[in-house]
Amino acid sequence: MAKDDDTAFDQAGFDEALRRRARTVEAVLRQVLEQRPLAGEIARPQRLMAAMQHGVLAGGKRLRPFLVMESAALFSADGEAAARVAAALECVHCYSLIHDDLPAMDDDDLRRGQPTVHKAYDEATAILAGDALLTLAFDIVTDEATQLAAERRAALVLALARAAGAGGMAGGQMLDLQAADAPPDEAGIIRLQAMKTGALIRFACEAGAIVAGAPAAERERLAEFGSAIGLAFQLADDLLDLTADAGTMGKATGKDAAAGKATLAALHGEDWARRQLAGLVAQAHALLEPYGARAAMLADAASFVAARDR
Repeated sequence: MAKDDDTAFDQAGFDEALRRRARTVEAVLRQVLEQRPLAGEIARPQRLMAAMQHGVLAGGKRLRPFLVMESAALFSADGEAAARVAAALECVHCYSLIHDDLPAMDDDDLRRGQPTVHKAYDEATAILAGDALLTLAFDIVTDEATQLAAERRAALVLALARAAGAGGMAGGQMLDLQAADAPPDEAGIIRLQAMKTGALIRFACEAGAIVAGAPAAERERLAEFGSAIGLAFQLADDLLDLTADAGTMGKATGKDAAAGKATLAALHGEDWARRQLAGLVAQAHALLEPYGARAAMLADAASFVAARDR
């Protein structure tokens, strides 16, 4: 469903859809983060669970879960199984934020307008909270409560592991840390960002097709859509780091420039970055054209990514 103007979408309507999907996934997250142990567990330490809840339930747009559920909706599969897969992905995303905020990584004190987990608790607890959330994600997907055929659950586990691991998000974080000492060229920046930020967004879009058992060609189309908006998301994030204030963002800004990190926005300037954003949104919309009006919310998600102010 192509759009001529990347801002020509119903912002209020999209925001409400985003909130609606967020409420759905947060209900699942509260359930899986209960204090009560699951079958096969011995106990869930109260402090660890509190830290995990702090890292997951402190707000956020829930864009990645939204993408899972809306991509599943393309194939009429946005039911409870999709919501559980969306919750699993959010666990991985929140684990990455907890670890990114640690002093040894990005060293941030503020996340979503609240103290980061290592500030609210301590560094050791934050590390364990992140570890437990990453593990919990795969628990959620493989649990029989996620009512999908075993081969679909296995495909989701494999795709999520590849997106989150050494060749995806974690590898991208490593490249980001190295970039502080040896700034990459443009190709290196694109690779870093496609791994650190884009890999989970790509998975989010592909996951809905996997949940639905869609053909391989549909999986690939949704994955390409995810790659486009993943790059757009990071480019918008880099622009916000340059232009927004911490009060609006709910976290520190200007840190990339202060740390000497190379970004495409810093390399080419704000005007170039905004033109690139428009091109990525147009590419994303074009990929959705075969789905027509069914893809309206995904098309709006691409526009939202580029237009967001936090």
